[in-house]
Amino acid sequence: MVNVFKSCSGIPYLRLGAGEPLVFIHGLGEIKEGWSNQFEFADQYDLIIPDLRGHGEYDSPGEISIQHFAQDIISLLKGLNIENAHICGLSMGGMVAQEIFRQAPEICRSLMLVSTYHYAPKRLGDLFLKYRKARAESLPLHVQKDIAAKVCLYSWTDKNFEEFSKFYKPNKEFYLKSMKACLEVNNICLLPQINVPTLIIGGQYDSVTPVWIQLLMHKQIKHSEFVIFKNTGHIAKLEAKDAFNQVLRSFLSKHKTAS
Repeated sequence: MVNVFKSCSGIPYLRLGAGEPLVFIHGLGEIKEGWSNQFEFADQYDLIIPDLRGHGEYDSPGEISIQHFAQDIISLLKGLNIENAHICGLSMGGMVAQEIFRQAPEICRSLMLVSTYHYAPKRLGDLFLKYRKARAESLPLHVQKDIAAKVCLYSWTDKNFEEFSKFYKPNKEFYLKSMKACLEVNNICLLPQINVPTLIIGGQYDSVTPVWIQLLMHKQIKHSEFVIFKNTGHIAKLEAKDAFNQVLRSFLSKHKTAS
């Protein structure tokens, strides 16, 4: 059974299962239910899956930034009396996971950084944001969602498009603010400091965050593991869900806290 809660500070989150805490953090424009293919981890783990500010049911968020996204999750875990957890983030969620380590490294049992990046050059970021703003103002939402699906997915099947669309629900008011927050990330100096077990995952045909970026991250984080999923785009958790879940399980099982 999937239970939906709100923290005392108003953060909506799903919680299911029992065991060591495992946090899943969604990507830009996505909602917490986008991790439904990973609900099976509830057989071994205490799953905590929040909506980030400006996403899903968290529609009165205040300031939008990667720092505030991370603070919300840290606050949520502390409110649940969880001392530390395995942290898995996709894309923007991976940036939030990195920021959680920056702010509260003791909370991170391990990190799983999926199809994400650690640095966005400012000039390139400004140009990209300008382009995306123009597109958002000129195209209807259903067209934008169709474009996003084609960019994020490698396998353009009806089933994949349907599932992507079900959980990709960008909030017009906060989407560009969240994208701007992503484009301000600079974790170049942070990565060498990460000293918890870390898994980095990339997709062979990811056109959003090309896999060479995750390779650079792998080289900067000592003792990290690096996995590339073949024939997937930006969202391996959807396109290769069984293999994706198997890789996560294998990693997590190696780093479970001894009873």
